[in-house]
Amino acid sequence: MTSLLSIVVPVYNEAGSLEPLYDEIAAAVGPYGPFEVVFVDDGSTDGSLAVMERVAAAHEGVRIVRLRRNFGKAAALTHGFAETRGDLVVTMDGDRQDDPAEIPKMLAKLNEGYDLVSGWKQSRQDPVSKTLPSKFFNWTVRKSTGVSLHDFNCGLKAYRRAVIEHVKVYGELHRYIPVLASDLGFRVTEVKVAHRRRTTGHSKYGWRRYARGYLDLLTVLFLGRYRQRPQHLFGGIGTMMVVVGVLIDLYLTIDKFFGHPIGQRPLLLLGTLLIIVGIQLLSLGLIGELITQARARETRDDFEVDRVIDGAAARAALEASSAIAPPAAGQAVVVEPAPPAPARPAS
Repeated sequence: MTSLLSIVVPVYNEAGSLEPLYDEIAAAVGPYGPFEVVFVDDGSTDGSLAVMERVAAAHEGVRIVRLRRNFGKAAALTHGFAETRGDLVVTMDGDRQDDPAEIPKMLAKLNEGYDLVSGWKQSRQDPVSKTLPSKFFNWTVRKSTGVSLHDFNCGLKAYRRAVIEHVKVYGELHRYIPVLASDLGFRVTEVKVAHRRRTTGHSKYGWRRYARGYLDLLTVLFLGRYRQRPQHLFGGIGTMMVVVGVLIDLYLTIDKFFGHPIGQRPLLLLGTLLIIVGIQLLSLGLIGELITQARARETRDDFEVDRVIDGAAARAALEASSAIAPPAAGQAVVVEPAPPAPARPAS
């Protein structure tokens, strides 16, 4: 039986796009099996809710999550993910700039063994005021995180269910979902997708999202690299500051023995300040370690485990491998992991 596909569509004032968008989704994925569409109304004020209710009344597989006010895309995705029931989940924006016809291509990429497939918009139909800052933003994120994607903020993405269960987004961290997933060990890739010109409504994002985005990048880098070892960050910086402060004060002490006054020298204040701040950072790192250890005793990070293989499964894999290509004398036998269950047939 073909598994259920869930499609999450965050909506904020997109009344003119929703009915044709659903028709396009149904035409694109309907031939491949059952699907559901979860619309998330993020505080719309233009009548979008009434349009979504009309679509839900006409089609059994449509559900609506209405938020109390506009909380932002990260909150909309989180609540949408919580309502999905499919093993595979696709997200796309409600403005029809994402083309539903690209969904089978992304599901086929998941079927190659990836856990998250992100869209890479081609021939982007946006003004230069959006495309140039976006290119610089994506280049910065790519270089600082090591995740080799070209379009982190593309709304069209496909996920295996394990990803949405373990990757938690809040604030405006939705643009960093591929980075967060990669940090947890999930396999992330991208495919080129078409991008269409907006025909109704207007963009909800301005230049301020890039300023906030770089602050969120610092959060993502910290969560990805030091979430389980905060002392490596705070303790490392604190130790360096203490060492520099001690060396400065040691120099001043020796200088004092040679009869030079040091009480009014700014260097004395700098050395003392470095030592105090360094000790505070070391203490902050220790507190972070205590919190991390307490969390580790109470919870188990299941996302770190890809699969558990018992002896019977290992022997079966060895026998299958040997039946296909017997190893030469003295050659080690390499057993490849079993591929994931098929997602959906590509068009």
